Amino acid sequence: MLRGSHGPARQWAMEHMIRVGKFFDAPDFVPVTQAHIMADTESLGEAGVAFLERFAALPEAQRQVLVPMITDPRGTDFDRCGELGQTQEMVSLERRASDALEALGILMTNTCINYQTISPPTPGEHLAFGDTGVVIYCNSVLGARSNFEGGPSALAAGLTGRVPRYGCHLDQHRQASHWFQVLFEPKDLAEWGALGAMIGGRTGSYWAVPVIEGPDMVPGSDALKHLGAAMASFGSTPLFHLAGVTPEAPALDAVCNPAMLEPITLGEDDLAAFFRRYAGQGGPVDVVVFSAPQLSLFEMQEIAALLDGQQVHRDTALLVVTSPAVYADAKRFGIVERLENAGAMVLKGMCFYQSYARELGQANGWRRLMTNSAKLANIIGGYGYRPVLAPMARCVASAVSGRLS
Repeated sequence: MLRGSHGPARQWAMEHMIRVGKFFDAPDFVPVTQAHIMADTESLGEAGVAFLERFAALPEAQRQVLVPMITDPRGTDFDRCGELGQTQEMVSLERRASDALEALGILMTNTCINYQTISPPTPGEHLAFGDTGVVIYCNSVLGARSNFEGGPSALAAGLTGRVPRYGCHLDQHRQASHWFQVLFEPKDLAEWGALGAMIGGRTGSYWAVPVIEGPDMVPGSDALKHLGAAMASFGSTPLFHLAGVTPEAPALDAVCNPAMLEPITLGEDDLAAFFRRYAGQGGPVDVVVFSAPQLSLFEMQEIAALLDGQQVHRDTALLVVTSPAVYADAKRFGIVERLENAGAMVLKGMCFYQSYARELGQANGWRRLMTNSAKLANIIGGYGYRPVLAPMARCVASAVSGRLS
């Protein structure tokens, strides 16, 4: 591949990964079984799409990925882009990127919850995954092994079937470096996200691995999804352990020597202080967004139940964002119909902050945004919004009243 015998795409891919491996002092490569690429066009731009198109124009044998490969959310839902206020230029670039990725043999799953819907990895499985929320969940909850792979590195992994062996692929980088004792029980997904945000904010390094003692309850998949996504967003954290829950930490001492670490406690006061950072002071709400990560079937069902018999306020938009796979099931079960009858807009295959969020805000007059996602609250201020973080029930009540509930 490096000599170019398998074409220019694989030659580029091997050259790229050798550079990455040398930078991180990787001793060799490790084969991967799956790859997942982030390639939203707001990040790619014209140059990035043209780069993909050059590879897509190669003969099929030279351009097809060698391992199963899927995509992160797109920047638009092609069926709703006009209602969202996205321009034809945005949509055209998105279609070009999708066509190029398909030509490479990449499956357009358009999801950041592939671990809930497509093919959950197994313990010890080596991966080349891109989305930070995907990586931290698969590393931590499923015991698989992946670093955060940027778009070019994920593509290179797909074209060659391997990645440099460094970081989370190595046993020594999976031991805990920080010990957190949690003295409260998170009551909803927003509080699980807040816990992840507090831990990520206190570690703040890609090489930090927190181990968490407490809460006493065993969280479900959606709670762990919000915990990890927020931790990665606030701290660049790729891996955590939850003592007695996650597979590599049946007990605290399985992932660390407690005598060598000073425990960091997080209590109710810390949780309240975190929520105050994203608290509103009353007044109207422009848009309520359930996104980042995309919603599971159970989350969509809960929002539909909270909305039943009510209508979203005419001055407030309610966006419910999920994967194409979950959307199909939600439509089959009548959940999409219930949500849309109440005035919500159900979007599939996209993520709100990857969808030209600043331009959407300007086109629709959205400034104050309410969400139950700590990850989204962390990111969206950079796009000109004033975020409010609150539990799902309060978000829905605010969408109905048009004001902070």
